[in-house]
Amino acid sequence: MKSFNLDRRKFIKGTAAASLAISATGAKAMSSKKTAPKYNVALIGTGWYGTSDLLHLIQVADVEVVSLCDVDTEQLDKAATRVSERQKSGKRPELYSDYKKMLKEQKLDVVLIGSPDHWHALMAIDTIKAGAHVYLQKPISVDVIEGEAILAAARKYNRVVQVGTQRRSTPFLKEAKEEIVDKGLLGKISHVEVCCYYHMRNGSNPPLQDVPAHLDYEMWTGPAPLRPYDGSPHIRWWRAFNEYGNGIMGDMCVHMLDAVRWTMDLGWPKKISSQGGIFVQKDAKSNISDTQSAVFEYEELNVVWQHRTWGQSADLEYPWSYIFYGDKGTLKCSTKMYDFTPVGDGKAIHGEPKIDGKTYPEDLKEEKIEIHAANANRAHMRNFLDAIENGGRPVADIEQGHISTAACILANISMDLGGRPLVYDPKKHIVVGDKEATALLQRPYRKGYIHPHPDRV
Repeated sequence: MKSFNLDRRKFIKGTAAASLAISATGAKAMSSKKTAPKYNVALIGTGWYGTSDLLHLIQVADVEVVSLCDVDTEQLDKAATRVSERQKSGKRPELYSDYKKMLKEQKLDVVLIGSPDHWHALMAIDTIKAGAHVYLQKPISVDVIEGEAILAAARKYNRVVQVGTQRRSTPFLKEAKEEIVDKGLLGKISHVEVCCYYHMRNGSNPPLQDVPAHLDYEMWTGPAPLRPYDGSPHIRWWRAFNEYGNGIMGDMCVHMLDAVRWTMDLGWPKKISSQGGIFVQKDAKSNISDTQSAVFEYEELNVVWQHRTWGQSADLEYPWSYIFYGDKGTLKCSTKMYDFTPVGDGKAIHGEPKIDGKTYPEDLKEEKIEIHAANANRAHMRNFLDAIENGGRPVADIEQGHISTAACILANISMDLGGRPLVYDPKKHIVVGDKEATALLQRPYRKGYIHPHPDRV
């Protein structure tokens, strides 16, 4: 078992100027693999994380990015320049504002989808039907039936869909799973806490504005409700509204709940309940909760979520984390480290990513890079391509992404219904014994858009 004792001061301002690697040897092995075929790749949604995903794919595979699609021409042009500077051919991808036109005109092997959540389902299903494999950012959908439809399409058309829940490919978290949990150092685990205490809920109140010429706001909105335009929707502004996502629960809990499920090999929760609302930050336009708790019930195990976008974190070193409580010890995990503390006598174990600024020096210049997640994202991409080349399911297969996403959506539905427990039946696509909750599994679409259904893909 390994124990890392890295000097955290090497993380300049946390992580801003460090490059993390699985190991120099492992990372080079991934980037130098010559047997993989060349893939024609496209990206839909060229914002921060979509472009970051694409750059990580370029680092580990022999791909040609042939096209990019976005409804913001300024964002699109910037991404095209960055891609042309980074891919081997140096070519500038063809640019599109209509993803359906792109899917029709381009022969694509792989499509990355980094659009806002409210577009995920339609784009993923259309891409699958067009014959491409999909790397889909989390959460996979804004409602439960959308997720069921993506899963049904992936299976019907036999396409690989990897979801961007990259904790499953994070080397030091895999180590914690294999060397601590799997080997029984925790004993029986009957309680897990997951949390996020980041102050990430947008608290601003911008005035209404004219839509800029470079943004097709009507197309950006797509099947979601059309809000009056009050500034750029990119990055954090759209996440402030339930019209386009599922708040902190849908953005941050999905990662940590998925990591818990992966670590413990858990499926659907038996029962889900949640309470919360806007308790403190009442002056902002944002309509997502600033305070929320939820319980995901399994057999002799509760996974308990808590988020607050105000106040102080319960644990300053683990503000966004998942914590296992066993009768033999406790294991705290985050995106940046883990700590095992045994009950009674025994050896404490600390793990964190290795620092290597040489294998991928371009990381140090990448705008807004989440440096602590860079290697996990690269490994996740390699795992995605391995599934395409060799068959089988990727580590974050669409079914796993759907369970984690839907569980979080069901928690929000429970909160909206006063906190009553919900039992979801994934075969019948209903909340058992609750017609009111079942009706909320599918959001209404704007006129002109047809909501997908698993029976009609």
